[in-house]
Amino acid sequence: MATHLVWVRNDLRIHDNYALYAACRDADARVLALYIATPAQWRSHDMSPKQAAFIYQSLQDLQQSLAEKAIPLHYLQCDDFSASVGALKSFCQEHGVDSLFYNYQHEVNERQRDAKAERELGEQGIVVQGFDDGLLPPGSVLTGNREMFKVFTPFSKAFLRRLHEGMPECAPAPKPRTQPVPDNLPALAPFDYPQEDFNSVLFPVGEKTAIQRLREFCQQPVADYAAKRDIPAIDGTSRLSVYLVTGVLSPRQCLHRLLREHPDALENEGLLSWFNELVWREFYRHLLVAWPALCKHQPFIGWTKKVQWQHNDDHLLAWQQGKTGYPIVDAAMRQLNSLGWMHNRLRMITASFLIKDLLIDWRIGERYFMSQLIDGDLAANNGGWQWAASSGNDAAPYFRIFNPTTQGERFDKEGEFIRQWLPELQAVPAGDIHQPHEWARKNHVQLDYPSPIVDHKEARLRALAAYEAARK
Repeated sequence: MATHLVWVRNDLRIHDNYALYAACRDADARVLALYIATPAQWRSHDMSPKQAAFIYQSLQDLQQSLAEKAIPLHYLQCDDFSASVGALKSFCQEHGVDSLFYNYQHEVNERQRDAKAERELGEQGIVVQGFDDGLLPPGSVLTGNREMFKVFTPFSKAFLRRLHEGMPECAPAPKPRTQPVPDNLPALAPFDYPQEDFNSVLFPVGEKTAIQRLREFCQQPVADYAAKRDIPAIDGTSRLSVYLVTGVLSPRQCLHRLLREHPDALENEGLLSWFNELVWREFYRHLLVAWPALCKHQPFIGWTKKVQWQHNDDHLLAWQQGKTGYPIVDAAMRQLNSLGWMHNRLRMITASFLIKDLLIDWRIGERYFMSQLIDGDLAANNGGWQWAASSGNDAAPYFRIFNPTTQGERFDKEGEFIRQWLPELQAVPAGDIHQPHEWARKNHVQLDYPSPIVDHKEARLRALAAYEAARK
């Protein structure tokens, strides 16, 4: 009897899992699943303790779901990706594995690991099959010159054309196997990695819960997404990112659910607004494959390497702790530190502030976000930070610098979000919440809130000078 192994990574689901589906096509084969934790690798990648906790609990949910299909999920732990290949080989030898099935990961370290695994397992006579886990494989959406797009808008148009030509299908969950699951399968051992509690109301664990949340969002809230997406005080986003990052949901499921509820979604500008966020996600993944240096925190625009960054530990700490004296920035950073999640508009505002107002290297901010985010994802996080730093593909021009005060006035006009995270400003009227020190001075009030650590007008001029000097 053949033995098939599914190598589980960031695809913690049984529905629309191409590798799992392919492994189960042979009804007579014995199917096993294996997850290999790599704590030392996670440390080098700045995985947040909240994300580690979410992955661990999602693995427990997956183990139960697979057991109901008579597929045992095994668990191993080793230091890093290099060691994981040796662990994988030993597992295959011990269990008599004939074929390995896995879904691709596109980051440099992951691709090197997988190439090594394919080579060494192939030498043992094991058949290895890989599958793309996105909407469209990297390299399949190219310019007329057969090159990767550098700008999002033409990429998204070409992407939509490809979808109209052939929609990626979702694979069903496998049917229960006839072989029994061993009674002595051990419980998943805790990761040798820090874990932090996360808000299970905002981010409930479980594939069934994730699917239900996707359905509910696509029924009505998605229609209001374009109007509400930039307002952090209201629940206007899908908050599905953590499920996509860990693979509890697939982007194909999102696409098909959207089209099931709204068949015209890809032609409807309002509905397309949310789907475009998935296309941005794909864009950043395709870029990682076309320009692997992006995985190594290198800027896409070469001259931005010459920007002379400031090295101010006090400013960095104030930004990290939400004590810059700019209410919208501080509220956002405190949301990040508390929830491990931040509203997307606020990610742009806080990133712009660190880079352009404080003139601190964007890579420091990128790493800090990864260390905190429950939905931390290399491709999207790097893409967002390079956008703010004016160093990436289709990035904001270097002379476009967010004013944190006017951003707050525009997207949190009444200060509802700010008051939620900055209780020390509760008494400040809505009309003054974005410049509370002005109000405090006029009304002879002492605020327990720091004064702005920089003057935005002066900081803007300093940033422009630094970028212009680098460009020349």
